[in-house]
Formats: sequence, structure tokens, C-alpha cells
Amino acid sequence: MCGIVGGVAERNVVPILLEGLRRLEYRGYDSSGIAVLNKSNELQRVRALGKIKNLEAKIGQETETISGPIGISHTRWATHGVPSENNAHPHICNGKVAVVHNGIIENYQELKKDQQTDGYLFTSETDTEVIAHALHQQLEATDDLLKAVTQAIKHLDGAYALGVIAIDDPETLVVARKGSPLVIGVGIGEHFIASDVSALLPVTQNFMFLEEGDVAKITRQTVEIYNAKGQQVERPIKQSKLTSNSVELGEHKHYMHKEIFEQPQSVSDTLEGRVTPDQVLVSTFGHQAEEIFSKVQQIQIIACGTSYHSGLVAKYWFEDIIGMPCQVEVASEYRYRNPVIQDNTLFLTISQSGETADTLAALQKINSTRDVDAEGVSSIPTLTICNVAESSLTRESDLTCLTHAGPEIGVASTKAFTTQLVVLALLVTSVGKIHKRLKAGDERRIVEELHRLPNLINNALKHEESIQVIAESFTDKQHALFLGRGTMYPIAMEGALKLKEISYIHAEAYPAGELKHGPLALIDENMPVVAIAPLDDLLEKLKSNLQEVKARGGQMIVFEDEQSNISSEKDFTVIKAATNVGQIAAPITFNIALQLLSYHVAIIKGTDVDQPRNLAKSVTVE
Repeated sequence: MCGIVGGVAERNVVPILLEGLRRLEYRGYDSSGIAVLNKSNELQRVRALGKIKNLEAKIGQETETISGPIGISHTRWATHGVPSENNAHPHICNGKVAVVHNGIIENYQELKKDQQTDGYLFTSETDTEVIAHALHQQLEATDDLLKAVTQAIKHLDGAYALGVIAIDDPETLVVARKGSPLVIGVGIGEHFIASDVSALLPVTQNFMFLEEGDVAKITRQTVEIYNAKGQQVERPIKQSKLTSNSVELGEHKHYMHKEIFEQPQSVSDTLEGRVTPDQVLVSTFGHQAEEIFSKVQQIQIIACGTSYHSGLVAKYWFEDIIGMPCQVEVASEYRYRNPVIQDNTLFLTISQSGETADTLAALQKINSTRDVDAEGVSSIPTLTICNVAESSLTRESDLTCLTHAGPEIGVASTKAFTTQLVVLALLVTSVGKIHKRLKAGDERRIVEELHRLPNLINNALKHEESIQVIAESFTDKQHALFLGRGTMYPIAMEGALKLKEISYIHAEAYPAGELKHGPLALIDENMPVVAIAPLDDLLEKLKSNLQEVKARGGQMIVFEDEQSNISSEKDFTVIKAATNVGQIAAPITFNIALQLLSYHVAIIKGTDVDQPRNLAKSVTVE
């Protein structure tokens, strides 16, 4: 989704803003722009379509040097209006005020009509331009930028993170946040803003995280923050453990490849301090976790995309391992219906960024309707599994468990998904232990499996060369089918999603037992079929399904356990992708092979692996 970077300093901020935008490229965008107040107190703006390098080149071509100690910049992901230079941010009104915006203004058409009546001219198709005009209207009555922003946002319905500069208040940068994330980077005699901390790591590791409804006035020396009620508040300064080189490519050609190979370490980091040699620590989920989990009778999981798939795997675990009912629903559907949710349900949200708009809205819906007792305990407790400590979801949940995946830059999620599954395994074990639903030795078996997981993933990664050869068979393919049974069905869904995300091949996933109910009609020599064959109770059933595909001339690619005893033959390629994996490790380990397959198919197809078309990393608007 759109990215914001801004700053106020004694030095020229343009290089800092450009570097920040480069570090936000992973969020997905189609255009970019920058605006600064120069030393003559004039607004200078440059905008460009395409990559940040296009913006940088255009700045270099300007006859008048773009330079200034205060500025804002933006990467745009089109919502209202096509990708174009006119629709790119920042937007400026009458040379007086400039604004960048992440989010959607839902009442922009009504505001636009009124502003046109007042004589304002529109040069874009965006909803953001009404904000620039609204700010100008307020600045006609006051030269105080903070007051102007505070008054202007009262007329805005929807979601926004705003960065604003104006010639009437040339040493001030004002920001506002509602529904979209924004952080303030604290330097020495300078301050910066960004959509997330990764943009600012070259200049600071100290951050303030704005809360919902906050408005802040920022100068070189000071930060004043006001909450949604207009009261001045303090937000703590927190030090990020990330470093600027933690988001560098290193020896890898793409972030996705780097992040696939970081998964053994990410799993180790996720487990650190949360398991002993033979048990899971329930306190991993917070000091109230044991009390809350003891009352839980069912689980409701809400998530989107890849996180939804991790929830589907967990459903099998909850019901099969500990016999606890579990429902999983896509957040964008859940929030717009009237769900019946019983007391003593653990409401579990899963998100890589913690800012996913639909998932956050679903959580807020529950928070607004549930009853809380005198001790602050709800009959519908909430838990978020997330990769970002200071995200909106973590702040609005009763309990939080961070995945510790580290920065994930590639749009197609890899290590975030893997670490979500690890945390979900810890959760299933914790709840099962408290309810005494784990059979003798089950907790120790699960913990041993989790301890083995980094090594199992390393072994799976050793199959890259064989998978690369298989990927070549997709060169002229436009469609693919993925099959799995049990927990491998959601893994098949994840594999299909990855392939379509980054290679633009149409891919679908089905439970293998559903072949006769329709998908078998699609099978021919042009439809590769990818199947996952772990050594489990459903293996013989799966083998029968694979024979049905083979009999119809389909091209089969099977990722199997070494002990599954499926043999390669013409148009039936078998990769022994795992060995000796159990119920918890199997979906995680087999998914590694599917990640590598989608990556290498995308390379062959020549697509943009890390920033696939039309997609954004963090979906912070509907």
C-alpha cells in the first residue's frame, strides 16, 4: 500500500526521503513524488510514474535544484484514479500547502462538489486532492498549520495517514493518523515520519508510534502529540532492534529468495524463550494467557490471504490434536455480516503487518460489542499473531504473540507464513495443555518436532536445484492445479496463491478427493498438477487420486516424503522434499518446496518477483 516518508532537519532532506522511499518499495506502488520547502520558502515538487529510480532521474534533470530542510514524499498504489503523474502525491493547493496521504477518503465526492462550488480547481482524479483544498481553506483563516490540519480532518470520513507542510508555517511538519499506520523517527536536532520503521533505519533507530486519532506537530527540536480528544499526550520512544542492513539483499538476487532462505533462522528466533526442551511456555501469549485460555471453549480465526491459509492449517490442528472447535473466516467477509459468536470464544486475528484493514475492522467490531467485566476480562478474549510489535492489531488485542520473522520485504509472504504456523503450533499446544486435552507425551513430541524444524527446513532448501529444473516445464503454461489432503490442502492453497501472485499463472487448489467433482475435467497435457504427499493416514487415498490424473494425460509433479514410495516416470515427476516429518512440521516443511517452485517459475516467466503487478505488501485500505 502507499508509503509515506517525511522529515524536518537542518540538512537537505531530499536524499533521506529518496532512500526512505526505496526502502518502502516492497509495499507496492505505481508512482512516486516528493515536495520540499526550499530556503526561499517555496514549495518544490517532482512526481514520476514507475520506479523510484524514475523519480530520482527526474530530480536530477531539474534545472532548478530540488533542495530543502523540510519535506514529504510518497509512493502511490492507485485506488482513486489511474496511475499517472497528475494522480501521484504530493498534492499541492495554490502553491501554499502540500500533503501526502495513505488511505481512502470515503466522502471525497461530496467534499469535491462543495470545493468546486467554492472555486477550487482539480488537477487529479484522486480522493487525496480534497484534503489539500480543505487544508488551504483552513489556512485562509489561520497561519497555524496544526490548527488547520486539526480542523480539516474533522470533515474527512474514511482512513488516512497524512503528512503536511505549508509555506505559512515553514519549520513545521504536521501528521495525522486514522486507520493507517504512521511512525515518528527521533533524531538529534531532526525528526522524520514514515509508514513503517524500515524507511528510517539509516537515520534513526528511535521511534514514536502514533495511535488511532493522533495528530502531531513536528519541528527540528520538538514533537507535540494530541490524541483524538485534542488532549496533549506523550507517546514513548522505543528503540528498534532492526538495523539498516537487515533489509539489504546481500548475496541474493531477490528479497523473496533471501527470505525463503532466512526461514530456519526465523523459526529459531520465533521459538527462542518460548519452549524448553520438553514443553511450551504458556506465558508466551501474555501474563493473562493461562487464565484466559482456561475458559476458552472454541476458536474463531480471522485473517486475509496467506494469513488465512495459516489459520486453515491451525483449524486441523485445533480439532485433530486437542479436539477444540475452530472456525476460520476471511476478514473481508466476516466484517460485513452479522456473525453469531458465542461466549468463551478466543477471537484470533492473524496478520503479517498488523495493519490489514479488513482484519483490523473485524477486531474493532468485536471490541465494540463484547462485554467486559469489572476486572477488565471479556467473555470473548482477543489474541493477535503478528510480525510488528507496535501495529494497530497488537494494540487493540487482549493478548499478542509476535512471530519474530524479521523484516519481510517481498510482497509474496514466505517467512511470515512459516512463523505464523510455528506460533499457531505453540498456541494449540498451550490451549491443549491447559485443558488437559493433549495425550501423554504429545506436548513433548510437538516440542521435539519444533526444535527439529530449522534443520528440516534447511534440508528442504537443498532441493532447490531439482525444483529449478521442474520450474522449466512451466515456461509455456498458463494454468496449474494444486492438490492436497488434510493440512496439505491449505498448503496447496498457499502454493497456488504464490504461483499466481508472482508468475501470473492462473492456479487453483483443491482437496485431492474433490477431483471427481469437477476439476478432473480440466486435466490435459497443458495443465500441470502439483500434489503434496506426506507420509500420513491419507497417503493411500492420495495415491489413488494421482492415478486418476495420470490416466488422463496430466503432467504430475509430486512433492513427497522419502518414505512415501511414489516413483517417478514419464510425465510423473517426484521430488523427495521431506523426510521423517510429523503432524506439525509437515505442512511447514512441504510449503518450502512450493515457495521455491513459485519463485523459479516467476524467474523463468520474467516477472517482477518482489513487486508483482497490482499487489501491495500491506493492505491498509479496503
